[in-house]
Amino acid sequence: MGVRESRSGRPIMALLDLLGRRWALRILWETHREGPLGFAELQARCAEISPSVLSQRLKELVAAGLLVPGDDGRYGPGRDGAELARLLLALDSWARRWARRVR
Repeated sequence: MGVRESRSGRPIMALLDLLGRRWALRILWETHREGPLGFAELQARCAEISPSVLSQRLKELVAAGLLVPGDDGRYGPGRDGAELARLLLALDSWARRWARRVR
C-alpha cells in the first residue's frame, strides 16, 4: 500500500491513518464534489492549507490510488477514490441526519 503501514497490519488502520491526516479528506471531498482540480484551485478551496502540506497530501493520495493526476495537472478521483467518495456521500447523508438530531 502506498501509505504508511499500520503497525496492526490491518488495512482499515492504514486507511484511517491516511484519511486522518490534516486536509486529506477535504482534498478528496473537493475533487469528488467539484471534479478534477488543479493545485491552485485546491489551495483556494482549502484556503488555510500551506502549499507544502497540499503537495504532500496530493503525493500521498496519488500513491494510495485515491487520486490520479491528469495530463492537464488537475487531480481527480481514481477508481478507488471514486468508490471511497460514494462511501463518504453516504456518511455525509448520515451526518446531516445526526446533526439534526443533536441540535
